[in-house]
Formats: sequence, C-alpha cells, structure tokens
Amino acid sequence: MAIGRKRTKGTTSRPRAKRPGAPSEAEASEAEAEVEVEAAEPEALEPAPEELVEAEAEVGDVEAPVTTSALVPAGESGITRRDPLQAYMAEVTRHPLLTREEEYALAKNYQQTQDVKAAYRLVASNLRLVVKLAHEYHRNPLSLLDLIQEGNIGLMQAVKKYDPDRGVKLSSYAAWWIRAYILRYIMDNWKMVKLGTTEAQRKLFFKLRQEQDKLVAQGFEPSPKLLAERLNVTEQDVVEMDQRLGHDEMSIDAPLGDDSKSTRADRFLPSSAAGAEERLGNEELKELFREKLAEFAQSLEGKERFIFENRLTSDEPLTLQDIGDKYGVSRERARQIEAALINRMRDFMRERIPDFDLVAVPKG
Repeated sequence: MAIGRKRTKGTTSRPRAKRPGAPSEAEASEAEAEVEVEAAEPEALEPAPEELVEAEAEVGDVEAPVTTSALVPAGESGITRRDPLQAYMAEVTRHPLLTREEEYALAKNYQQTQDVKAAYRLVASNLRLVVKLAHEYHRNPLSLLDLIQEGNIGLMQAVKKYDPDRGVKLSSYAAWWIRAYILRYIMDNWKMVKLGTTEAQRKLFFKLRQEQDKLVAQGFEPSPKLLAERLNVTEQDVVEMDQRLGHDEMSIDAPLGDDSKSTRADRFLPSSAAGAEERLGNEELKELFREKLAEFAQSLEGKERFIFENRLTSDEPLTLQDIGDKYGVSRERARQIEAALINRMRDFMRERIPDFDLVAVPKG
C-alpha cells in the first residue's frame, strides 16, 4: 500500500468553493482546543510530556471504524458501485497493530538508519487512528477521504519526529500531528475566502462561537469588546470573523434571478463611468476651452504663432531642432520660446475659464 500525498482512489480534489450543505456556525467551534492555533503551522507543534501521557490514555489501541455493509469480492461485479471508503478501509485493516516492543524497535531503527521500510510499517499500523480522528472532524461539504489523506500526511510527519525514548506510544504523539494537519485543511477549505491567515484569526476560527455560548450561559452579552478581552484579540478581528463565519460567500457575477441578466455587481457596485451631468459639464468646459484657445492664437505673431500651430496644437509636432533651424536659433532658444508661450497661454486661460485646471488639454 503506497503511503504518501497521492490521493486515495475515489477522493475528490480539494474544494475551492463552499458547496450547498455547508457546516453551521456552531459547528466551527467544535474543533479541539489543543491545536487551536498550531493547526496552521504544524511544524511548530510539539506537545508537552504530560500532555502526551493524557493523550495516550485517550487514544489507546484504536480499532478502525469499518462500515458493516458488505464489499463486492474481487473479480466480481455488483449492482451498486463500490464505496471508495469501504475499499480504503479494507486495505487499512490488512495492516496489523504493532506491540509496544515492535513499535519501539522499528522507531529506533528508523531514528538511527532512516530505514524507509521501518517508517512504512509504523505509518501503516496507525492508519486506523487517522480514520478515527478524521471522523471527529467530518462535516459536509468536506470529504472524509480528503480529511483522512491530510491526516495521513500528519502521521508521516509524526513518524519523522517521533522519539521512542520518551516512553510514549507513537499513536499518542501522532494524534497531535494528525489533528494539526486535518484542522489546517479545514481552515483552508472552509470558505472560498481563506480563513486563519493570522494567529488571531486562527484563534477566533476555533474559539469565537464557543466563547459566545459561554458568555450567554453566564448571563453576559457577547459584545465584540468583551469577546476581544476574553480571547486577547482586537475588536475589529472579532467583528470581521463573526461576519465571515455568519455569512456565505456570494459571487458578484451571479445573476439576480433565473430570467435576469443583471448581476450583483451591476446593482451593488458603483459604476466607474462618469454620470450624465459630469459628462455634460466636461463637454461644456472643453468647448469653452477650444473657443478661448482660438482667441489666444489670434494674439500671436511670428515665431510664437509658428510654434503654437506646428508644435503645441499639431497632431505631428515639429521638433525643437526643426524650429531652431527654421529661424536660425539654437535648440535651447527654441525651447525657451516654447516655455514662455505655454506660461502665457496658461495665464490667459485661467483669467477667462474659472475651472481651467479641471479641463484636459485637447489635441487640435
């Protein structure tokens, strides 16, 4: 049986969008408190010795929760399709549990030699534990097989870091890593917009609804300020997470009705186009600008008139060098004449057009 990140046959790809039948608001708070923050960074997870002792009593020798419905024997066809979860469980149960002595010997061997076969046996013997923990966190629309896959990755990480000399069973230590990877997967796929990108958000994702229920039971109003004090986060974080957990995402491109071509974006998002009054005002200003520009041109003579017509307002303006060659002056002198002409034109317009600075200078 290949153990790795490859998806089990029959699993679906990671969901990117929230599907119908998503978990309720209260279900988000059911995640275990032990890994409420560490779930997004499983590499930083390392339980304390006393916590491992408690976990060992909790986990014990795990038996796989195998479904009771009969499997279709190999080589035979059935009326109904074979359940991929049943097929996976049939494969998992082929791997026997290890005794404490076998587990210690294999873990020690892997720790000293990095023997892949020893790691394989350690992982395979604890696959039942992954299924058990995945069932604890299974909610629609998340696939149970996807949760099992993520838990298997956490199990392999636990095998890499397991120290058999600490006197704790591998299953007790691995439970922390399995939960961490499952919870990280839940946070990444709970909503279309990713949750848990900061430590405060991860804490609120697991604890907000739980803390609200506690305050209500104690007779307090669960205000954002009180919740922020109890959870050691900001009020803004509380408000934002409460809104995100309490509302489903909606596509702004989805039609408003079955027979409607209008979308939410058309109705609720402001248009970037200018309004009718604004467009009309701009056209009036531009027309006034053109009239005053023609009036300014009538007051020019000689070099200035030539520069105005063949450089400032021409679709194909001459270069400064061309103007200098025509009048026998240097390129720099032509630039100075042009700069003085522009300043005169600007002053002329400002005197006659109050909103001149709002008008775009037209070409031609």
